[in-house]
Amino acid sequence: MRPPDLGAVLSIWAAGLAAGAAVVACWDVARAGYIRLAGGIVALLGVLATLAGAPYWSLLASVLAVVATIWRQRFVAAPALALAAIAFLLAGSGLGWLSAAVGAASLGGITSEMLLGHWFLVDPKLPRWPLRRLAIAGTAGALLEGLAVVLRNDEALLVFKWLLAGLAGFAALLMIGVTFALRVKSYTGVMAATGLSYLATLLALAVAIIARPS
Repeated sequence: MRPPDLGAVLSIWAAGLAAGAAVVACWDVARAGYIRLAGGIVALLGVLATLAGAPYWSLLASVLAVVATIWRQRFVAAPALALAAIAFLLAGSGLGWLSAAVGAASLGGITSEMLLGHWFLVDPKLPRWPLRRLAIAGTAGALLEGLAVVLRNDEALLVFKWLLAGLAGFAALLMIGVTFALRVKSYTGVMAATGLSYLATLLALAVAIIARPS
């Protein structure tokens, strides 16, 4: 089995997280500190992707993410993060645009929900509807990732194809659990949802790494 293309995986992950942060910035539901946190993580992923061999699009995208962390107003941060997401997709598209898009949807939706859920624990006055929407996006992304793995004609994945599809499906089930946990009105509902999204992130990341050999 070929080793994973870590540069592509990190670029795809950063693309999804940047897109999620751009959407949250457009919704204008979180404090500026959330944009600083999300943008900083995106920039770090971009630097790591570049060091792992990703094209220099990932480095340009990291610069755009840093711009968002400095000028955190919605009209600056949202377009900067959206452009960063596009640049990261370019960096991670070496294995195909479909692979990059579904990977970004899966990792981005799930990780964005996890990150915003964590921020909710810092700022409990946040509304819950953004968390639900991100959870739905993560669920759809995980299902598409599993379907894409099954449909790929790659001998390197032949042995692991159905295992990876099962892991992606389980990640989707966890995100469905997130939506139900968010219906609990008490503070513990968001805590449970954030914990489930942590587990879903680990599964989605494992699928993304194994499904993208170099």
